[in-house]
Amino acid sequence: MELIIKYFPDLTGRQKEQFAALYDLYADWNAKINVVSRKDFDQLYLRHVLHSLAIAKVCTFGDGARILDVGCGGGFPSVPLAILFPEACFTAADSIRKKITVVEGVAAGLGLTNLTPRCVRVETLTERFDYVVSRAVTAMPEFVGWIWNRLEKGQKGSLPNGILYLKGGDLAEELALTGKRWHVYDIPRFFGEEFFETKKVVYTPR
Repeated sequence: MELIIKYFPDLTGRQKEQFAALYDLYADWNAKINVVSRKDFDQLYLRHVLHSLAIAKVCTFGDGARILDVGCGGGFPSVPLAILFPEACFTAADSIRKKITVVEGVAAGLGLTNLTPRCVRVETLTERFDYVVSRAVTAMPEFVGWIWNRLEKGQKGSLPNGILYLKGGDLAEELALTGKRWHVYDIPRFFGEEFFETKKVVYTPR
């Protein structure tokens, strides 16, 4: 929890309560349905919560912004972002039912009314969104193919609407294959922990 306050000192009392509650909620759900690997569960705040919040250092979502989390797994990055941006609307999508069960349980436990978990393949969605976020679910050309037509043009945050994707390693070739213009933000610009050394947020506008 100290990690979150270190980088996000302006949290409200409610947000601090919600971030603090994450550990026990995920511990409880993870005992029933394993969505966070056992070996790094003790590092939940560093490897999952703070990593998710790197997106917030790149883009601030405006009130009413519609954000789709593709392949959300246990709710990362959408759950931490939904806590941080209570006036934005998040849809957490995953095709694996048990993962969505966890997200539903965590969201209910936190009282997150701005997050809607959906058990769905994103290619079948018909709604449109202002931003798409995700954490390393597939190769970028395939990912862009899934969601590009679900993105609405415009600007509902500090950056024009688009994709914000958490990824690590050397991405130049993979990003070039998408035919889009990407901006790469090295997470060590925002967070000093060694875990983030090779990690990035990549962004392209719609």
